[in-house]
Amino acid sequence: MSAQTDVVVDMPKPKVTERPAGDLSGWPMAALAFVLLVGGAVLFAVGLEGERTAVIVAGTAAFVLGAIVAAGLTPVSPGRARVLQILGRYAGTIRTDGLRWVNPISDRKQISTRIRNHETAVAKVNDADGNPIEIAAVVVWQVEDTAQAMFEVDDFVEFVAIQTETAVRHIANSYPYDVHDEAGGMSLRDSTDEITEKLSAEIGVRVQAAGVHVIESRITHLAYAPEIAQAMLRRQQAGAIVAARQRIVEGAVGMVELALARLSEREVVELDEERKATMVSNLLVVLCGDRDAQPVVNAGSLYQ
Repeated sequence: MSAQTDVVVDMPKPKVTERPAGDLSGWPMAALAFVLLVGGAVLFAVGLEGERTAVIVAGTAAFVLGAIVAAGLTPVSPGRARVLQILGRYAGTIRTDGLRWVNPISDRKQISTRIRNHETAVAKVNDADGNPIEIAAVVVWQVEDTAQAMFEVDDFVEFVAIQTETAVRHIANSYPYDVHDEAGGMSLRDSTDEITEKLSAEIGVRVQAAGVHVIESRITHLAYAPEIAQAMLRRQQAGAIVAARQRIVEGAVGMVELALARLSEREVVELDEERKATMVSNLLVVLCGDRDAQPVVNAGSLYQ
């Protein structure tokens, strides 16, 4: 039994995508800001002492300019990025770690670009056969486009969590927990690699609008719901017993054929059809029985 899970998630096209911001190294600008601040303070003090208005104005202007330059200094930690906005418009993203300098009037929001894990809670859903099952999964993801993560959705972390749970439920509904017929097909229990590949693909499509890249996903919990677990366990046990009996019978028939062939080849004894049937019956009982057979020694002739 198989199921189709190729679902087209019609997400709107992103209105903004990530681009590098216009930034400079922060250390030269930090030195410039220090010089302007200190120099402005000194000039202001000298001007007050000498009562020179021009010096006071120059010192004040230098100090204000130094403060403006210092306001543009932006530290960027490894594994994090800074998303810049100037007067409400997206102005680029800084991914270079260290001390950087940007437009002082820009709004700088920090966003993590580190690899993250999200594990869904155990959800009770119906599989493709309508059986209630419990399923949970973990997804490894990372922000790939900071602009989309910041501006295309309200909360990209919550967005990933909800879309992951939706994809897990859809996958669980699309395949049976186990395949019980000879036709075979994919199942949640037996086709682990194929199912996780489809799960990763579906989650990736769903969270692409938020600028998120799915690295890997795995099903971490899969079981029948408690109300049917015992019944399904008995069904699995019955199937295992039937399969084992089938193998035993096949082996027993082969041994009986070999025994009759060897007796005939070596002319140990000649058996008519009735005695052959009796021998076959006895051998099958011995070979296929659950318990050890109790031998009965025939002290008379073969036909007694």
